[in-house]
Amino acid sequence: MVKPDKSRYVYLYLPSKADKERWEKLAKEAGSPLSTFIIQIVEDSLAEDVDFKPRDELVAEISALKKELKELRDDLRLKNVVIDRYEAELKRYRSAAFLDADFEGTRRYNKELVDLLKRGGTYDSYRMLEALGIDPNEADLVKAVSRQLEDLEAYGIIEATSKGWKWKT
Repeated sequence: MVKPDKSRYVYLYLPSKADKERWEKLAKEAGSPLSTFIIQIVEDSLAEDVDFKPRDELVAEISALKKELKELRDDLRLKNVVIDRYEAELKRYRSAAFLDADFEGTRRYNKELVDLLKRGGTYDSYRMLEALGIDPNEADLVKAVSRQLEDLEAYGIIEATSKGWKWKT
């Protein structure tokens, strides 16, 4: 008979007697002794998790990832502010032709405005400005949209109703 090597023993204290009984039952169903069953489960788990790292390494990695996430969120927030400013400037630039009463040449209508009206339905001024992302307090942009609507109506493309503007079909 082989004498057991005590240096290879691991003592395991389970949370409850019911847990031990459950594990023994599972080992019996698997047709192996409890110790062999536990070894196999642990080895299978380690084989699946090739990148096994100790808890302190995982905590450090999570901390670094949280820091990186915060930096990326701050960077994204800053870029969104810049984009919003560029978009506002672009709207002002595109609407300049409709603000100048003496403008001569070709005017480009706001594609978002035309697409919105083409979708169907009736849009009152506030709903339309909201859909276009225009603050009602930006008088110049509101005036430019108003002039575009008046021009489109003059061309017979849209019509003003008691409920707002709508595309003529």
